[in-house]
Amino acid sequence: MNVDDFIASLDGAAPAPELNAPLAGLWWAAKGDWDRAHGIVQDESSREAAWVHAYLHRVEGDLGNAGYWYRQAGQPAAKDSLEAEWERIAATLLGSKT
Repeated sequence: MNVDDFIASLDGAAPAPELNAPLAGLWWAAKGDWDRAHGIVQDESSREAAWVHAYLHRVEGDLGNAGYWYRQAGQPAAKDSLEAEWERIAATLLGSKT
């Protein structure tokens, strides 16, 4: 799956079954279901899941927790727009999975 396919999948009722937890969390975030997105990534220990978790906290305006999760992910705190960060996360995660 590439980024265009991932974006096209947002028209569906559920994420594609082959998506890993961080991508599934990002998918639900794009659909506006923050509780489900958090639920998917909160128990994951990967750096990718921590990055998505940081993004979710940033969207919600919880910058203290966002900073914690950015550090866990080994990512610098994002300074770009939320939309640009979403696209960067998706492209990075999908780029490593294709």
